[in-house]
Amino acid sequence: MAASAICLALIAYATLARLAGRPALMGHHEAYWVVVIERFSAYGLLGFLFSFLLPGRFIWACALVVAVAMGLEVLQALTPDRDPGVLDVLQKAAGGTVGVILAQTILAFLPRPPS
Repeated sequence: MAASAICLALIAYATLARLAGRPALMGHHEAYWVVVIERFSAYGLLGFLFSFLLPGRFIWACALVVAVAMGLEVLQALTPDRDPGVLDVLQKAAGGTVGVILAQTILAFLPRPPS
């Protein structure tokens, strides 16, 4: 639960911070494919962690990741030097969904405790 909250807080900071204060992997003039990988990976990790919070609830975990992506993108419109985009949301939602699928696959193969 703590890992999910920390991951969400870091994603929210990176999404809503002013451009000068935004963390960057390779500098502020990085190639577009690096930005896509950053988005996909961050939301993939978030989806992975949400999936462990909601084991067996694939739809809920995916919906939560997509809602976070859409919500932060809408809030990004309120920041003067940031520009929200539909393609950004799609990249983030795809990363989150892949993370959820990966975690749900892992959870399916883990032994269940006796009840």
